[in-house]
Amino acid sequence: MAIEKIPGFNELAKLAARFYRQRLLNDIKSDGGVPEHVAIILDGNRRFAREVGVPTFVGHAFGADKLEEVLDWCRELGIKHVTVYAFSTENFNRPPAEVEALMDIFVEKLKKMASDKRIHKNKIKVRVIGDRNYLPARVVRAIDELEEVTRNYGDFFINIAMSYGGRAELVGAVRKICESVEKGEIKPDEVDEQVIAKHLYTAGTPDPSLIIRTSGEERLSGFLLWQSAYSELYFCEAYWPAFSKTDFLRAIRTYQSRERRFGK
Repeated sequence: MAIEKIPGFNELAKLAARFYRQRLLNDIKSDGGVPEHVAIILDGNRRFAREVGVPTFVGHAFGADKLEEVLDWCRELGIKHVTVYAFSTENFNRPPAEVEALMDIFVEKLKKMASDKRIHKNKIKVRVIGDRNYLPARVVRAIDELEEVTRNYGDFFINIAMSYGGRAELVGAVRKICESVEKGEIKPDEVDEQVIAKHLYTAGTPDPSLIIRTSGEERLSGFLLWQSAYSELYFCEAYWPAFSKTDFLRAIRTYQSRERRFGK
């Protein structure tokens, strides 16, 4: 007889999982070294959809719902800054129907965030980072509305990377700095790391302490190339829609177990 067919096994397994998750949470809180900024590459929506036998857009919808959960988990631990990689500039090369479905999901979720009581109760400031020139007008309107209603908040911060590319971000920063040099606003020898950081999409946000990527892939795919210089990296096998709280807590506990020397 398979072990999972033993009467009461499933209930016992669920109890054990809850116990393990609570122990992880207790360990994290007792350690106290929670990352200030967690960045997440939301990967695996399409593969999840294929695995469970649903259309691709349903996988993306599940992924969008998962993000709401994970943001709650971050806030529960007191993580002040969260940046999520939702849509890259390269993603525009996907089938048009899939891109359109994603844009519809973005509009729906951005509007929902703008009216979400949790956003306003917890004073969460939301920014969308990336090149908006490529986004449909309806998405840009939803972004503008969300950023406007949260612009005066400052207890927690969420950055949503949409139409984002790390190299494009750096190119844009260099161009702005060059323009400032041409205008005489800054001298070439005054350009340093701080000046570059001020011209990035993430200006004013601390560099990510921890970057999590789901789906088993082990690369950054152009995500926060400048900002990730000393970030701890954690790669998780679970597809993004199936990313569990236990997976999340394991990532945080692993981060706490590492010694961050910043090259020293």
